Amino acid sequence: MSLTLTVDGDRWRAHLRKVAEEHPGLVPVAKGNGYGFTLGRLARKAGWLGVDTLAIGTYDEIGHVAQRFDGSLLVLTPWRPFGAALDLDPTEDPALARRLIHTIGRVEDLHALLTRQPDARFVLERMTSMQRHGLSARGLWAAARALAEHPRARLEGIALHLPLAQGSHLSEVTRLMNDVVAAGLDTTTVWVSHLTDDELTALQARYADYTIRPRIGTSLWLGDRDALRVTATVLDVHDLERGDAFGYRARTAPKSGHLLVVSGGTAHGIGLEAPTGESSIKARAATLARGGLDAVGFVRSPFSIDGKQRLFAEPPHMQASMLFLPSGAHVPQVGDLVDVRVRYTATAFDRVVIT
Repeated sequence: MSLTLTVDGDRWRAHLRKVAEEHPGLVPVAKGNGYGFTLGRLARKAGWLGVDTLAIGTYDEIGHVAQRFDGSLLVLTPWRPFGAALDLDPTEDPALARRLIHTIGRVEDLHALLTRQPDARFVLERMTSMQRHGLSARGLWAAARALAEHPRARLEGIALHLPLAQGSHLSEVTRLMNDVVAAGLDTTTVWVSHLTDDELTALQARYADYTIRPRIGTSLWLGDRDALRVTATVLDVHDLERGDAFGYRARTAPKSGHLLVVSGGTAHGIGLEAPTGESSIKARAATLARGGLDAVGFVRSPFSIDGKQRLFAEPPHMQASMLFLPSGAHVPQVGDLVDVRVRYTATAFDRVVIT
C-alpha cells in the first residue's frame, strides 16, 4: 500500500492558471523533489502553462525536465568550472546548450564559462542580504567590463534571490537596483524571488523601463493546499493489553489500546522532520512540547485520525509506521485511509493521483 498525494485536478489547475495570469513573465521553479509532484510532472505542467522558461535547482536535474519542457532552462545553482556543470559539453549537445541559462555569481566564473562556450546564455546574480551567492556592486561593474571582451555572450538579465524574512524587501531591492542601473550592463531584465505581489507591483512601477520576471515555486505549486490531500492506508490493527510487547524493539504497551500499522515510513520522509523555519514563540513552544513527548517515549506522528495527530508506537520503519491508539479512541479498519500532514518538499510519495 502507498503513501498517496491526491490532487483535486480542476482546482489545482485553476490555481496555476490564476498565478500565471497574475504574474506576467512568470518563471516556475521546479527543483528538489518537485514539491512532492516530481520534476517531470512539473516540467510538463510548465509547458501546459505556456511559459517560456523553467527554473531548476541544479545541473543534475536537467535530465528530469529537458525532454518534458521545450523552453529555456534556468539553472539556479551558480555555474562553477567544476562538477556537474561540466558534464554538459555544448559541442556534444548544442541544442540543449542553447536552451540553458546559467547563473553567474563570480567574475572569474563568467570568464571561464565564456571561454568554454562563447555564446552562453546567463544571468548575473547580485548578492542580497541572504549572503549566499552573487556579485557585489563592484562585481557587477567588473562583469560589465569583462563582457566587453566577449561580444557573443548573451546576458539574459540580473538575478535577485531575496530572503524569506518578514517585512518589506523594497528598500533592499531599491538599493540593489541602483547598483544594477549604475553598472551599465546591457540588459533591462531582472529575475526576482520571494517578493510579494505588492512588492512586485511597486518594483514594476518604480522601474518601468525594466522587465521584472518573478520566479515562483511554493506559492505556485503548493499555493492552494485545500486542493491537496495526503493519505496513508491502514495495513493492520492489533489489540494491545498493558505490558504486551510489540515492534522491532519489543517495546511494551503503556496501557491497553490498539496498535495500528499504516503505510508510510522513513523511505517517504516520515519521521524525518524538516525544520519549519518558524521563529515565533508559539513555534518554539511547540518544539519544546515535542521534545517533552520524545523524552518520555511518546512522539507525535504526522498521521491523523478523527482530526487528532496520533502517537508513534515506535520510530517509523522504512515503508510503514506503527501508531498507538488508547482505549476509547476510534479504531480504523484495515484498508481505511488516514490523513497525513507532511512537508511536501521533504516527502517522497509512492503515488500522485491527479483527478
